[in-house]
Amino acid sequence: MRIRALTLAASVLLATIGLTSCVGAAGSKEAADVRLQGSGASFPFPIYSKWFKAFSGAHQNVEIDYQSTGSGSGVKSFIDKTVDFGASDKAMTPAEIKRAGGGVQLLPLTAGNIVLIYNVPGVKKLRLSRAAYPGIFLGTVKKWNDPAIAKANPGVKLPDSPINVVVRADSSGTTFVFTQHLSTISKAFAANPGKNDAPAWSVGTRSKGNEGVTSSVQTTPDSIGYVEYGYALIQKMPMAQLENKAGKFVAASTASGQAAIASAKLPANLIAWVPDPAVKDAYPIATFTWLLCYKRNPEPRKAEVLRNLASYILTDGQKESEALGYLPLPPTVAAKVRAAVHNIQ
Repeated sequence: MRIRALTLAASVLLATIGLTSCVGAAGSKEAADVRLQGSGASFPFPIYSKWFKAFSGAHQNVEIDYQSTGSGSGVKSFIDKTVDFGASDKAMTPAEIKRAGGGVQLLPLTAGNIVLIYNVPGVKKLRLSRAAYPGIFLGTVKKWNDPAIAKANPGVKLPDSPINVVVRADSSGTTFVFTQHLSTISKAFAANPGKNDAPAWSVGTRSKGNEGVTSSVQTTPDSIGYVEYGYALIQKMPMAQLENKAGKFVAASTASGQAAIASAKLPANLIAWVPDPAVKDAYPIATFTWLLCYKRNPEPRKAEVLRNLASYILTDGQKESEALGYLPLPPTVAAKVRAAVHNIQ
């Protein structure tokens, strides 16, 4: 298979100036038998890039083009049927599934942590309590040496400078998951702006995609923003330890993220959330992310390729997850999703 895809190495290289926003590469001498076009969430882009490239090594007759446009855009393109598949961290609502028509199969192919990256000169380790980080994104905690932050960081020299908050500018599944968590732990946040993929933030500089937020925090002193863990890992950005429901300050990692998603109860539609995991060692913000597929495809060959791609991702592909900052699916979850792959026809 040929794949119109940047190699992972190119993606990592370009990460130094902001992660790329699409998977694609120049065509070769022979035309592909099948061309798949997808778009949506930036959250899984690095791992999708890796998987698509690896899958292409075993096949020479398919091209795949995936554009990192944001979950909201991905869902819209999927409903409008301008793509062969979509991707979203927000999954799809029953109303959106109905609008798509013809049957929809959502596949949670991977999962990840949402982390708070920061750029505070001289601060190498930062703890944020359940009072502090909702307050930052509400605009009530305004300075880095605010008592709400200082209390959890004894001995750390925090600057008396304003906190530069960076948020997403686009309709974003990452934002939906992040605001869902903040709304769960903060009544004030739940009241306004609340859970939303494009909330009316009262603070913050807007940047597009996980790529944009990462770049903005990198280049803005005294800033903080939320991104998928893999982006922070690639860019070697410092990440705050967050206080979880059990009162423990936890760093994002494979183990702490898996502890969170393992507590999810996956129903028949394969949509489940863990907005505030109660497990002692769980990182507090973790989520699945979904590939959006049509159950009935006008071209059977495309459906076959999608089934084969998903099956690869759910088996050998899971071995690639941890190195890029994603969470390998628990075996029981992967088995349930593999069974659902057969619904794509």
